[in-house]
Amino acid sequence: MAAAAMLALPGCSSFFGYKPKPGSLGTGSGRQRQRVERLNLGGIIVKATISDAKTTDNDLKQAGIEDSEFISDSGGGISQEADVVVIGAGIGGLCCAGLLAKYGYKVVVCESHGVAGGAAHSFKRQGFEFDSGPSFHAGLSTKPSINPLKQVLDALEEEVKCVQYKSWIGYLPEGTFKFTAEKEAYAAEIGRAGGERAAREWRELEAKMEPLANAAMGLPATALRPDLAVVLTAGKFLPGMLPYLPYTADLLSPFSKIVDQVVKDPFLRRLIDLECFVLSGLLADSTITAEMVTMFTERHRKGGTIDYPLGGGGSIIAALVRGLKKFGGKLQLNSHVEQIVVENGRAVAVNLKTTRGPSKGRSTIRAKKAVISNASVWDTAKLLPPREGVSVPFLKRADATPKTESFVHLHLGIDATGLPSDLECHHLILNDWEKGVGAPQNVNLVSIPTVFDPSLAPAGHHVVHAYTAGNEPYSIWKGMDRRSPEYASLKEERSQCLWNALERIIPDIRGRVKLKMVGTPLTHERFLRRTEGSYGPAIRAGKATWPGPFSEVPGLLHCGDSTLPGIGVPAVAASGMIAANALVPFWQQIDLLNQIEAVL
Repeated sequence: MAAAAMLALPGCSSFFGYKPKPGSLGTGSGRQRQRVERLNLGGIIVKATISDAKTTDNDLKQAGIEDSEFISDSGGGISQEADVVVIGAGIGGLCCAGLLAKYGYKVVVCESHGVAGGAAHSFKRQGFEFDSGPSFHAGLSTKPSINPLKQVLDALEEEVKCVQYKSWIGYLPEGTFKFTAEKEAYAAEIGRAGGERAAREWRELEAKMEPLANAAMGLPATALRPDLAVVLTAGKFLPGMLPYLPYTADLLSPFSKIVDQVVKDPFLRRLIDLECFVLSGLLADSTITAEMVTMFTERHRKGGTIDYPLGGGGSIIAALVRGLKKFGGKLQLNSHVEQIVVENGRAVAVNLKTTRGPSKGRSTIRAKKAVISNASVWDTAKLLPPREGVSVPFLKRADATPKTESFVHLHLGIDATGLPSDLECHHLILNDWEKGVGAPQNVNLVSIPTVFDPSLAPAGHHVVHAYTAGNEPYSIWKGMDRRSPEYASLKEERSQCLWNALERIIPDIRGRVKLKMVGTPLTHERFLRRTEGSYGPAIRAGKATWPGPFSEVPGLLHCGDSTLPGIGVPAVAASGMIAANALVPFWQQIDLLNQIEAVL
């Protein structure tokens, strides 16, 4: 995503690595690794049928979803050593760790939760399997793909079987709006809902976006690194990018800069704000251009589709964990990092509190090369020694980083009897344009993944996930006792917007409910260890820039949605790639590029 826009990452003055032994892909800690053969990408699943759907319990166990398989070998209080310690098993952290393991590093991933995946993990209750967060993916089942997550999966020789689909339904004040992953169909729907002027201006905007998209997509994320050696790793792609180099300067500008040049129609401007908001949590005047032109181009290209992973979002995490293990990496669940250890001005270790298993207790893992945090900038700051001199600039940056709002979730198991067979999986509900797209509870999203994968629920039932789109104020919930009647009452009150949204799709849904769970910003804060349950940083294009992987603390790198390219699944996967590539010599990265044939 937005690869050309990442060439000028901040904080990339240092470069460190080592030369691999002849015949090896990488030799972390001097350990010889057999060279990995070139990947065979010919077997990528393009379209899977529902009969392929189920990810078995054995698959999940092998992938590390059960914590018993990944408990530390050391006893409590005994120090381990690794080349790299990654804090957090979210998508960014797992992508980073998997690539480093493939490069030959000894990698340990420490995850507080009892299951990997962070905000993208899956969980099961009473026979219903739920996605905790993202369920909307593109480019997971096609080749070539510009999706950095797909590129990491290819590098790790893993695949995720998907069902492909084309459309989802929007419920707008004007009526229903059918979003379609196809250029002509989307433009036609804009004309139907907004009129001829809106359609004409959308076509003009498409023309403006085309060279910007070519510039943004000219480099695969696998070619990026945060130092001058990017000229070498990206060299094979530069000739194709030359015609578009003049456009790269605009990629980090607000998307509104290009929109304002051609779009005057009120409906189309609102629709564009909505598209930006559900992707980045910000409106067009704060979302970077690269993110939007890449999204529209990938979604609307010929043959473009949306993917739902069979087995749910957890099957993506399972694939990343399998890849990590395959190359010798280790995942420790129920292992909470209490502190990043700083010695002589450098991050050198993490102190752990392990809550289950044979290594229950406190221990330390020393990192010979680096500590990489996949936690948010605010939660990473909490792990640093507050009085350590090198921590101060990081702590100041964390304090100065604005936050997006949080979420209210409804996870439901419902009786599907009598529901239409052509029910759509994804639905987007916007209640009132006049309140503003980003107003609290004004935008709601719904996913019914059992439309594609019936194995996620008992026979004759559906799984439903509805949530506010990163617009729930934390201040309403701050300081509440989660066991109090007041908290229970507020959960019911603040989830009514989701019930109202669901009744537009399934009018009698309240009478169908077999299982109900309500999540709040406090749920996010507790289980995902996200400060204030935030969706992520509200870094506004044109006013501030996303930081790169290097932090103000030597030896501490960062990946995830607090770093460039920002919020969203493809973005955090790209951030994991960039952080991993920051630790390896450029020739190893070029070797990997050649292996995965990442020519787009």
